[in-house]
Amino acid sequence: MTDKYKILGKFIKDMSSETPDIETYLFVRDNIGKYQLGIDIGSKALKSKLIQVNTTFKFEDKENNPKKSYFEIIYSTIIRINDEVKDKKELEKIILCDVQSEIYPDLEKSLLNLLHNSGFPNINFDKKVDFNKLYNQKNI
Repeated sequence: MTDKYKILGKFIKDMSSETPDIETYLFVRDNIGKYQLGIDIGSKALKSKLIQVNTTFKFEDKENNPKKSYFEIIYSTIIRINDEVKDKKELEKIILCDVQSEIYPDLEKSLLNLLHNSGFPNINFDKKVDFNKLYNQKNI
């Protein structure tokens, strides 16, 4: 908890793993190192200074291969913004950086569990996502 916001709840809103057939599984197993993590963050104002933040992680092959698996998690976080937060930029930073940095370990663990349980036990993310760096790059 910070003095600017409080996380009231967090949960997996949706989770998907799709591998259409055994040939695709064998192909993906040998080529999953080419897969990339895509991140999308959306938010929706609720009531009484409550905001629902949806963070989507997609782990997918960006190349034009006919044989692909698809992995996605949508993770929802409910936050309450303190009354002192009035500036739109400050609110944006809370949603895009602060909340993301706080929930990232749970979200990463959930995505890795999905991948491991989908038949890809050797997947790990060596580099952690630096949301502050991404936010600062966005605002240059």
